[in-house]
Order: sequence, then structure tokens, then C-alpha cells
Amino acid sequence: MFLYLSKLLPLFFYPLGLACVSLVIALVTLWKRPRTAAIAIAFSLTLLLFCSNAWIAKSLVRSLEWQNLPSAQVPVAEAMVVLGGATKSAFFPRPTVDLSESGDRVIYAAQLYRQKKAPIIILSGGRIDWRGSGSSESADMATILTSIGIPSDAIVEETESLNTYQNAVNVRKILESRNIKQVLLITSAMHMPRSLNIFQRQGINVIPAPTDFLVSQRDFQELGSTPKAAILNLLPDTGNLHQFTTALKEYIGSFVYRLRGWL
Repeated sequence: MFLYLSKLLPLFFYPLGLACVSLVIALVTLWKRPRTAAIAIAFSLTLLLFCSNAWIAKSLVRSLEWQNLPSAQVPVAEAMVVLGGATKSAFFPRPTVDLSESGDRVIYAAQLYRQKKAPIIILSGGRIDWRGSGSSESADMATILTSIGIPSDAIVEETESLNTYQNAVNVRKILESRNIKQVLLITSAMHMPRSLNIFQRQGINVIPAPTDFLVSQRDFQELGSTPKAAILNLLPDTGNLHQFTTALKEYIGSFVYRLRGWL
């Protein structure tokens, strides 16, 4: 139940969900309390305009992504851990497993393996039942890795975890069973601050290896590179709204996890 509520309730605090709630209030109060309806409509419009401009969205994303910037030389570890959320299962009409927007995690793990940064790749991720049947996220990642030449005997699958906390708990058991003391943690840069804290709370010696950066230094510099760019980046854009929402999700997730004592 916690897992379901943790996915459902935050939707009403994200910009789109909150704007929809506000518009419903406006619709209900339109005839009897037009002033309240006008305030609700103005709030919805302001919220969406604020959260969908590039200046705000990219600043919020950067506040997370740049907390654990990668070192020039990734150190060698005993294993690497790749968190799920990077694949789309092979349901019709997909001919095979596809990489999602976060698929850089899988490719980065393969690159680090070939650079001999770690001899073992631990893939962590199950499958939430209400999102359909099919193989676990870890199995899907394994399919991608073996298809690009990573040997199957270098891959360890953790197939039960359904959130980041469970990722850490289940991976810790694997590490203890193999007497592994230090790992590289591979996940999206925006997800890294929460993930790193959770794994460290489990007593795991973790080296952050973030990937999938949405905001680069050049992206941020280009926001106001010219007067035209500065104005255009103030205009609403669905991509910016998505980035803002994803970053807000991480902050809300950290708050909830801290309340539960997981951070």
C-alpha cells in the first residue's frame, strides 16, 4: 500500500496535477463564488508558466545533478550497481527490449566494465505489478548488456526491489554474500543524491558514478546567451515542465524517505 500511495499522492503536488485540482475548484465555484474561481484559474496559469520555463526548470534540475559531479578518472571498485528504470520491456510492437530516457545507465555500465573499472555488474530492479507483467527491470537490463557483448557471467540480477530503498537493502545482501566492500553506484545524475544517501545509510561503501545529465554547463550558459534566447526560454514548454516535475519528484521522494528513516 505504501508503494502505491507513494506513487499516487505526489501527483497532486506536481505542477500539472496541482493545476488540474485548482481548475476543478474553479469549475465547482464558478457560478456561486466567481472570485474564488478567478483566483484558482490565475493560480493554475501562473503555476504552469512558472514551472515550464527553462530558467526555473534547468536551475532546479542542476541543483540535484551537480551535487555529485563525476571525477576525471572513475576509480576501480569490486563491483558496480546499476539501478532500474532504464528500459522498456519487449511488448508488441517492440522487437526487443528498448532503452528509456534513462538508458544511459546501462550503456555507461558497459563502458565502465570494458574499461575494467569493476569485474561484476549488479543490476537492481523488479517489476511493479500494476505496470503490467513481464520480465524484471534487471532482466531487461541484462538483455541489453549481453546483446552488446557483456558476458553473462559478469552480471548479477536483483529482481525483487520496487523502489530505491529496496534496491539498497537487497543489494547489500548480495554484497555481503560475496564479501564485496566497495561499489560504483550508477544511476541518473538527478537520482544520485537520494540514491547515494540511501545506500550509505545501509552501510555500503559507495562511489557515485552519475550519468544521464539533463543539464550541461553549456545548456545553462545558453539560457541567456542572447536577448532573444533569454526571452524564448521564459516561454512555456512541455519539456521544461517534465524536467521540473522530475526534479520535484526527487525532492519529494527525499522528504518522504527521510520521514520514514531511510535517509
